[in-house]
Order: sequence, then C-alpha cells, then structure tokens
Amino acid sequence: MAPARRSRRRRFGERSAEPAVQYLYDSSGRWIAFRRGKYVFDTAGKWVGWLPWEDGHVVDVDGGYLGTIFPGDRLYRVLTHRYRGYPGYPGYPGYPGFPGYPAFAGRSALPPTAVDIEELSHQ
Repeated sequence: MAPARRSRRRRFGERSAEPAVQYLYDSSGRWIAFRRGKYVFDTAGKWVGWLPWEDGHVVDVDGGYLGTIFPGDRLYRVLTHRYRGYPGYPGYPGYPGFPGYPAFAGRSALPPTAVDIEELSHQ
C-alpha cells in the first residue's frame, strides 16, 4: 500500500494556479463581468453571481441560472440549460476591489443554443 501523499504548500512568492481575476466577455468581445474565486461581479463591482458547482455554471444571487463560462473567457446564457436545484447561499463576498481594465477580446461566435446575457451586455 502506497503512503498517503501530503499536499504541497505554496512557498512565499509562489503564484497560485488560478488567476486573481478572470475577465469575462460577451460574443462581441466587450468586457461584461469578472470573476474572483467563486464569485462573479459586473464591471462596476456589483456582485451578480457565483459558481456553486465549480464547473463553469454561474447562478445569480437568488440561485437562478445566470450563464456558463466558455473557453476564451466568454460568459453566455445557454437556453437549454437544465435546472440543477437550489444551490444555497454562499454568503456575501464583500467588496471585490478594482479589477482594472482588460483589453478588447475580439468577436467570437456563439455556441448553439447560447445567447449573450443582456443584463450584463448593456450596462
């Protein structure tokens, strides 16, 4: 039987594998939101959702489906998304701080059955 592996601690100055901020864009390449950890905020820093299942599906602060994070840091709403149950409440995330301004991401085709999230795209 193999010995149990210990988790490796980060040393001072080492970077974590997850970026501090993940900028999220719509299909036109406009910045519409950002993610810090499991929380998602609009461009003004207002908390709009979170990732309860850590699989890219974002729910709003009331527990309803908001959208899905796709490759290329795109946040789209999938029209055929199935209900997964109430995810609970994660607790208020606090002020996220100023995320800075990301570069323009360029246009991207929408996946089938996906649309831009209007309430985030037209701020």
